Amino acid sequence: MSEHVAVVVGGASGLGRATARAMHAQGYRVTVADRDIEGATAVAAEFGGTATAVDVTDEAQVEALFSDVLARHGALHAVVNTAGTSGLSPIVEHDVAHWRKIVDINLVGAFIVLKHAGRALADGGVLVSITSLNARQAGAGLSAYCSAKAGLSMLTQVAALELAPRRIRVNAIAPGLVITPLNEAIGKIPGITEDYVENTPLGRPGTPEEIAAAAMYLCSEQAAWITGEVLDINGGAHLQRHPNLQKHLSAR
Repeated sequence: MSEHVAVVVGGASGLGRATARAMHAQGYRVTVADRDIEGATAVAAEFGGTATAVDVTDEAQVEALFSDVLARHGALHAVVNTAGTSGLSPIVEHDVAHWRKIVDINLVGAFIVLKHAGRALADGGVLVSITSLNARQAGAGLSAYCSAKAGLSMLTQVAALELAPRRIRVNAIAPGLVITPLNEAIGKIPGITEDYVENTPLGRPGTPEEIAAAAMYLCSEQAAWITGEVLDINGGAHLQRHPNLQKHLSAR
Protein backbone atom coordinates (compact mmCIF):
# COMPACT_ATOMS: atom_id res chain seq x y z
CA MET A 1 0.00 0.00 0.00
CA SER A 2 2.95 2.33 0.53
CA GLU A 3 3.15 3.01 -3.22
CA HIS A 4 -0.47 4.11 -3.41
CA VAL A 5 -1.27 7.79 -3.94
CA ALA A 6 -4.46 9.58 -2.88
CA VAL A 7 -6.02 13.02 -3.10
CA VAL A 8 -8.56 14.20 -0.53
CA VAL A 9 -10.49 17.21 -1.80
CA GLY A 10 -11.94 19.32 1.01
CA GLY A 11 -9.41 17.79 3.37
CA ALA A 12 -8.79 20.77 5.65
CA SER A 13 -11.53 19.95 8.15
CA GLY A 14 -14.46 17.74 9.06
CA LEU A 15 -14.99 14.61 6.97
CA GLY A 16 -12.06 15.44 4.71
CA ARG A 17 -9.59 15.81 7.55
CA ALA A 18 -10.69 12.49 9.07
CA THR A 19 -10.41 10.83 5.66
CA ALA A 20 -6.94 12.23 4.98
CA ARG A 21 -5.75 10.92 8.33
CA ALA A 22 -7.30 7.52 7.69
CA MET A 23 -5.74 7.23 4.24
CA HIS A 24 -2.33 8.09 5.62
CA ALA A 25 -2.78 5.47 8.34
CA GLN A 26 -3.40 2.92 5.58
CA GLY A 27 -0.15 3.85 3.88
CA TYR A 28 -1.32 6.22 1.15
CA ARG A 29 0.78 9.20 0.12
CA VAL A 30 -1.87 11.88 0.58
CA THR A 31 -2.36 15.26 -1.05
CA VAL A 32 -4.77 17.43 0.95
CA ALA A 33 -6.59 19.89 -1.30
CA ASP A 34 -8.86 22.65 -0.05
CA ARG A 35 -9.75 26.31 -0.53
CA ASP A 36 -8.51 26.73 3.04
CA ILE A 37 -4.81 26.29 2.34
CA GLU A 38 -3.83 27.02 5.95
CA GLY A 39 -6.11 24.26 7.17
CA ALA A 40 -4.94 21.89 4.45
CA THR A 41 -1.31 22.62 5.27
CA ALA A 42 -1.91 21.92 8.96
CA VAL A 43 -3.52 18.54 8.18
CA ALA A 44 -0.83 17.55 5.70
CA ALA A 45 1.89 18.52 8.19
CA GLU A 46 0.57 15.88 10.62
CA PHE A 47 1.86 13.09 8.38
CA GLY A 48 4.25 14.67 5.91
CA GLY A 49 1.70 14.95 3.12
CA THR A 50 1.28 17.67 0.53
CA ALA A 51 -1.19 20.55 0.69
CA THR A 52 -2.68 22.27 -2.35
CA ALA A 53 -5.07 25.20 -2.61
CA VAL A 54 -8.01 24.40 -4.87
CA ASP A 55 -11.47 25.81 -5.54
CA VAL A 56 -13.53 22.94 -6.96
CA THR A 57 -15.61 25.35 -9.06
CA ASP A 58 -12.47 26.52 -10.91
CA GLU A 59 -11.69 23.91 -13.56
CA ALA A 60 -8.19 25.21 -14.20
CA GLN A 61 -7.30 24.79 -10.52
CA VAL A 62 -8.73 21.27 -10.38
CA GLU A 63 -6.93 20.25 -13.56
CA ALA A 64 -3.66 21.66 -12.17
CA LEU A 65 -4.17 19.76 -8.90
CA PHE A 66 -4.27 16.39 -10.63
CA SER A 67 -1.51 17.28 -13.09
CA ASP A 68 0.75 18.22 -10.18
CA VAL A 69 -0.02 14.98 -8.32
CA LEU A 70 0.88 12.93 -11.40
CA ALA A 71 4.05 14.93 -11.93
CA ARG A 72 5.07 14.46 -8.28
CA HIS A 73 4.15 10.81 -7.79
CA GLY A 74 3.79 9.31 -11.26
CA ALA A 75 0.40 7.76 -10.51
CA LEU A 76 -2.90 8.31 -8.72
CA HIS A 77 -4.92 5.50 -7.17
CA ALA A 78 -7.70 7.03 -5.05
CA VAL A 79 -9.63 10.30 -4.83
CA VAL A 80 -12.10 11.21 -2.10
CA ASN A 81 -14.07 14.41 -2.64
CA THR A 82 -15.61 15.84 0.53
CA ALA A 83 -15.94 19.47 -0.60
CA GLY A 84 -19.37 20.93 0.04
CA THR A 85 -21.44 23.75 1.42
CA SER A 86 -25.03 24.36 2.47
CA GLY A 87 -27.52 27.08 3.24
CA LEU A 88 -31.03 27.42 4.62
CA SER A 89 -33.81 29.43 2.99
CA PRO A 90 -37.40 28.90 1.83
CA ILE A 91 -37.67 28.57 -1.95
CA VAL A 92 -39.83 31.67 -2.32
CA GLU A 93 -37.23 33.76 -0.48
CA HIS A 94 -34.06 32.07 -1.75
CA ASP A 95 -31.54 34.40 -3.37
CA VAL A 96 -30.76 32.97 -6.80
CA ALA A 97 -27.05 33.75 -6.59
CA HIS A 98 -26.79 31.89 -3.28
CA TRP A 99 -28.80 28.96 -4.68
CA ARG A 100 -26.40 28.75 -7.61
CA LYS A 101 -23.38 28.91 -5.30
CA ILE A 102 -24.60 25.91 -3.30
CA VAL A 103 -25.28 23.91 -6.47
CA ASP A 104 -21.99 25.07 -8.00
CA ILE A 105 -19.88 23.76 -5.14
CA ASN A 106 -21.82 20.58 -4.38
CA LEU A 107 -22.66 19.43 -7.90
CA VAL A 108 -20.76 21.36 -10.56
CA GLY A 109 -17.60 21.22 -8.45
CA ALA A 110 -18.08 17.49 -7.92
CA PHE A 111 -18.44 17.06 -11.68
CA ILE A 112 -15.22 18.98 -12.31
CA VAL A 113 -13.36 16.88 -9.76
CA LEU A 114 -14.79 13.71 -11.25
CA LYS A 115 -13.88 14.79 -14.77
CA HIS A 116 -10.22 15.41 -14.03
CA ALA A 117 -9.85 12.63 -11.46
CA GLY A 118 -11.28 10.26 -14.05
CA ARG A 119 -8.55 11.31 -16.46
CA ALA A 120 -5.76 11.10 -13.89
CA LEU A 121 -6.63 7.90 -12.01
CA ALA A 122 -4.75 4.76 -12.89
CA ASP A 123 -6.79 1.90 -14.30
CA GLY A 124 -8.34 0.11 -11.35
CA GLY A 125 -8.45 3.33 -9.30
CA VAL A 126 -11.23 4.55 -7.04
CA LEU A 127 -13.23 7.75 -6.63
CA VAL A 128 -15.54 8.40 -3.68
CA SER A 129 -17.77 11.46 -3.33
CA ILE A 130 -19.71 12.65 -0.30
CA THR A 131 -23.38 13.15 -1.00
CA SER A 132 -25.99 13.31 1.80
CA LEU A 133 -29.08 11.89 3.43
CA ASN A 134 -30.69 14.89 1.73
CA ALA A 135 -30.05 13.29 -1.64
CA ARG A 136 -33.06 11.09 -0.87
CA GLN A 137 -34.81 12.85 2.02
CA ALA A 138 -36.30 16.29 1.41
CA GLY A 139 -35.62 19.00 3.97
CA ALA A 140 -37.61 22.23 4.14
CA GLY A 141 -35.33 25.18 3.48
CA LEU A 142 -32.71 23.01 1.80
CA SER A 143 -33.84 23.14 -1.83
CA ALA A 144 -30.41 23.91 -3.28
CA TYR A 145 -28.56 21.41 -1.09
CA CYS A 146 -31.07 18.60 -1.62
CA SER A 147 -31.12 19.18 -5.37
CA ALA A 148 -27.34 19.26 -5.66
CA LYS A 149 -26.79 16.16 -3.56
CA ALA A 150 -29.48 14.23 -5.44
CA GLY A 151 -27.73 15.23 -8.65
CA LEU A 152 -24.41 14.04 -7.27
CA SER A 153 -25.90 10.63 -6.50
CA MET A 154 -26.97 10.21 -10.13
CA LEU A 155 -23.68 11.63 -11.39
CA THR A 156 -21.93 8.93 -9.37
CA GLN A 157 -23.90 6.23 -11.15
CA VAL A 158 -23.28 7.67 -14.62
CA ALA A 159 -19.55 7.98 -13.90
CA ALA A 160 -19.46 4.39 -12.66
CA LEU A 161 -20.84 3.24 -16.00
CA GLU A 162 -18.48 5.37 -18.06
CA LEU A 163 -15.29 4.53 -16.15
CA ALA A 164 -15.99 0.81 -15.67
CA PRO A 165 -14.06 -0.19 -18.84
CA ARG A 166 -10.93 1.03 -17.06
CA ARG A 167 -11.97 -0.78 -13.87
CA ILE A 168 -12.24 2.57 -12.07
CA ARG A 169 -14.84 2.26 -9.34
CA VAL A 170 -16.99 5.30 -8.55
CA ASN A 171 -19.10 5.36 -5.39
CA ALA A 172 -20.56 7.84 -2.94
CA ILE A 173 -21.33 8.03 0.76
CA ALA A 174 -24.54 9.63 2.03
CA PRO A 175 -24.06 10.64 5.68
CA GLY A 176 -26.80 11.69 8.03
CA LEU A 177 -26.08 14.13 10.85
CA VAL A 178 -22.35 14.39 11.48
CA ILE A 179 -21.18 17.45 13.40
CA THR A 180 -18.61 19.26 11.26
CA PRO A 181 -17.80 22.90 10.47
CA LEU A 182 -20.27 22.66 7.57
CA ASN A 183 -23.29 22.29 9.84
CA GLU A 184 -22.17 23.51 13.26
CA ALA A 185 -24.01 26.84 12.84
CA ILE A 186 -27.32 25.08 12.20
CA GLY A 187 -26.58 22.76 15.12
CA LYS A 188 -26.46 25.75 17.48
CA ILE A 189 -30.12 26.56 16.81
CA PRO A 190 -32.09 25.20 19.80
CA GLY A 191 -33.87 21.94 19.13
CA ILE A 192 -32.39 21.04 15.75
CA THR A 193 -29.77 18.52 16.91
CA GLU A 194 -32.29 16.94 19.26
CA ASP A 195 -34.79 16.61 16.41
CA TYR A 196 -32.17 14.94 14.19
CA VAL A 197 -31.27 12.50 16.95
CA GLU A 198 -34.92 11.76 17.70
CA ASN A 199 -35.35 10.78 14.06
CA THR A 200 -32.21 8.62 13.98
CA PRO A 201 -33.06 5.07 15.11
CA LEU A 202 -29.55 4.47 16.47
CA GLY A 203 -29.98 7.55 18.63
CA ARG A 204 -26.89 9.65 18.00
CA PRO A 205 -25.04 11.70 15.38
CA GLY A 206 -22.28 10.03 13.41
CA THR A 207 -18.60 10.94 13.62
CA PRO A 208 -16.22 12.05 10.87
CA GLU A 209 -14.13 8.98 11.63
CA GLU A 210 -17.08 6.69 10.83
CA ILE A 211 -17.51 8.32 7.43
CA ALA A 212 -13.76 8.11 6.82
CA ALA A 213 -13.86 4.39 7.65
CA ALA A 214 -16.56 3.90 5.03
CA ALA A 215 -14.47 5.79 2.47
CA MET A 216 -11.51 3.57 3.29
CA TYR A 217 -13.65 0.48 2.78
CA LEU A 218 -14.81 1.71 -0.63
CA CYS A 219 -11.20 2.40 -1.59
CA SER A 220 -10.05 -1.04 -0.47
CA GLU A 221 -9.81 -4.35 -2.28
CA GLN A 222 -12.64 -5.61 -0.05
CA ALA A 223 -14.92 -3.38 -2.14
CA ALA A 224 -13.45 -4.47 -5.48
CA TRP A 225 -16.87 -5.47 -6.88
CA ILE A 226 -18.73 -2.35 -5.75
CA THR A 227 -19.34 0.54 -8.12
CA GLY A 228 -22.18 2.97 -8.71
CA GLU A 229 -23.23 2.61 -5.08
CA VAL A 230 -24.51 5.38 -2.79
CA LEU A 231 -23.85 4.08 0.71
CA ASP A 232 -26.24 5.39 3.36
CA ILE A 233 -24.49 5.93 6.69
CA ASN A 234 -26.99 7.74 8.86
CA GLY A 235 -27.91 5.56 11.83
CA GLY A 236 -31.18 4.66 10.08
CA ALA A 237 -32.33 8.27 9.68
CA HIS A 238 -33.48 7.56 6.12
CA LEU A 239 -36.18 5.33 7.65
CA GLN A 240 -37.85 8.25 9.44
CA ARG A 241 -38.53 11.92 8.74
CA HIS A 242 -36.23 14.87 8.24
CA PRO A 243 -36.34 17.57 10.94
CA ASN A 244 -38.29 20.68 10.05
CA LEU A 245 -35.44 23.18 10.17
CA GLN A 246 -37.69 26.12 9.30
CA LYS A 247 -39.92 25.36 12.27
CA HIS A 248 -36.93 25.55 14.61
CA LEU A 249 -35.76 28.78 13.00
CA SER A 250 -39.16 30.43 13.35
CA ALA A 251 -39.29 29.48 17.03
CA ARG A 252 -36.14 31.46 17.85
